[in-house]
This record gives sequence, structure tokens and C-alpha cells, in this order.
Amino acid sequence: MIIYSGMLSLIAGQASVKFARIYQEAEMEKNSKIYVAGHKGLVGSAILRCLQAEGYTNIITKSLGELDLTDQSAAENFFKTEKPDYVFLAAAKVGGIQANNTYRAEFIYNNLQIQNNVIHFSYLSGVKKLLFLASSCIYPKFASQPMKEEYLLTGELEYTNEPYAIAKIAGIKMCQAYNDQYNTKFISVMPTNLYGINDNFDLNNSHVLPALIRKFYEAEQAGNPSVSVWGTGSPRREFLFVDDLADACVFLMSNYNDSKIVNIGTGEDISIKELACLIKEQTGYRGEIVFDPSKPDGTPRKLLDVSRLSSLGWKYKISLKEGIRKTLDWYKSRVNQNLIRK
Repeated sequence: MIIYSGMLSLIAGQASVKFARIYQEAEMEKNSKIYVAGHKGLVGSAILRCLQAEGYTNIITKSLGELDLTDQSAAENFFKTEKPDYVFLAAAKVGGIQANNTYRAEFIYNNLQIQNNVIHFSYLSGVKKLLFLASSCIYPKFASQPMKEEYLLTGELEYTNEPYAIAKIAGIKMCQAYNDQYNTKFISVMPTNLYGINDNFDLNNSHVLPALIRKFYEAEQAGNPSVSVWGTGSPRREFLFVDDLADACVFLMSNYNDSKIVNIGTGEDISIKELACLIKEQTGYRGEIVFDPSKPDGTPRKLLDVSRLSSLGWKYKISLKEGIRKTLDWYKSRVNQNLIRK
């Protein structure tokens, strides 16, 4: 048994050497080959804008029609062919409370498939650094507020988004495991609730802020006497304009190399009732807001502790009021171009 065990150790060691890669601790160069996975989504498109604005010139993007990241063979071929230096993993299946709770199997399956393929083949192709975007919903439902990174896995999750959260937790742990075993530099970030340009405004599948923008805008246009808002209005949420998130991600890609997860947010929250009133004001709607307590509230409060990120020297720039105005302007431009589905 001792000889057999030794042989296994030797084989395992040889396998590790065979697949080992040299991961340089280097800042991204302007001509570094950078792959933005999910570049057409809310987060990916913001990261792409940020990189382009900062002068990065060698950016790889692939639409879903060109590359299905849930397909292991397709993902493997892509990484073998392109061999990117850096990867921003923003590709994911996302949605609000209703979508998360309705499509539970799809949310866990698709996200696990995407993550497993991108992280694993990033390792095999020698990617210098990968940034994995998780979500603040990974924290326990009744976690102390504001939520520190170390609260992960200390309590039960919110049921409505549990499959999505478990997939994201698996992605974090996969990055950390690869760092431990293969000496990769795969970092994970936890954004708070996001909104902004390229958001999803579908009333059945969107998050709360874009859904409210659409509801109030359409009610103002139609002259409706009231707008119904899910829940009691009491839950508190933190919101970050997506271009600020992108700026933080690019900042961390160049300035952070630890396996410890990093929260990205404003460190400030607002009640859903206050948010509804703010959006009502921005859209010019004059009717009544009616809250529907028969609909789920979700987690009572979600506020991130952003002290780790702040200590690195980063802070958000765009206020909630300004961000809502920018998002509303973009939404109205899409409506005027008949690009928003009824």
C-alpha cells in the first residue's frame, strides 16, 4: 500500500507539472489580450466601455450565437485558439425575484456550466488573471448588516434566489481552489444591486430598479392613476451604477491579487419605498404608489461592507439620483427606437 500510494503521488505530481502554467503578477498592458465574457449584458458591456475608454486595444468578445459558454467543447476550442491573457467573467443567467424563483433549475445549471468551463479552460490555456463576478445574494438571508466578506456560508440563503446564489458560491470556491492547487490568479468580486445602460426592463424578469423605471414611465405616458409595487416597500437595498462597477473591476484586475473575495458597492442603502418615490419624481409621474404585500419582499436588507475595497483606494462616483437619470434617459431612447418589447 505504501508503494502504491507513493506511485499515486508521483503520478499526481507529474500531472500537476504537465498542466502547470506560469501566472505572472503583472498589470494589464494596453495591448494585453483581454476576453470579456458576456459583453452584451449589463455588466459585460460596461466593462467593455471602461476598457475601451482607458485605451485597451486588444479586446476579445463573442456573442452567444458565436460562442455558447455552456458548451464545454466550444469553450475549450475558444480558449485553445484565442489564448487570452486576462478574462472578465461577466457571462451569467441573471434576473429578479420572479425569474430566480421560477427558473430555479436553469439558474443553477446554466451558471455552473458557464463558470466551470471558463474558469477551467482559463487555467489550462495559461490566462494570467481572471476576475469572476459573483453577487451579493451569496450572503445569508439574515446576515448582520452591513455584510462583510467573511459572512459567506455562515447562514441559510434567501429561498427565492438560492439556486443562483449556490452557483455563484461554487464559482468563488472554484477560483480559490485553482489558486491553491495551480497557483492561478483568479479573483472574485461581489457587486451589490446593479442598474444602468443595457439593463433588462422586462417586467417579468428584470430587477427592481429597471422594473420600476418602466412601470412609472409607462404609467406617466398613459396617465394611469396608480402604480403597483411588489411587497411592502420596507426592504432596504444598495444600488450601484454599472459603470462604477466596471471601473472597480478594471481597477481590481490591475491592483488586487488575493484569493479573498471583495465586495463592490456604495456602502449606502435605501428602502424600496424611497426608491419608488425617487423614480416617480424622475419620471414626472403624478399618480399614487400602491404596495402589494401579497408579493414577496425577498431579503429584508442587503447592504455591503465595502471597507476592503475602500482600503485599496477605490470609491464610487455616480450618485443614485444621477444614475437613475442616466438609466431613464437610455431607456427612453430605446423606447423611441421601438427597441423595448411590450
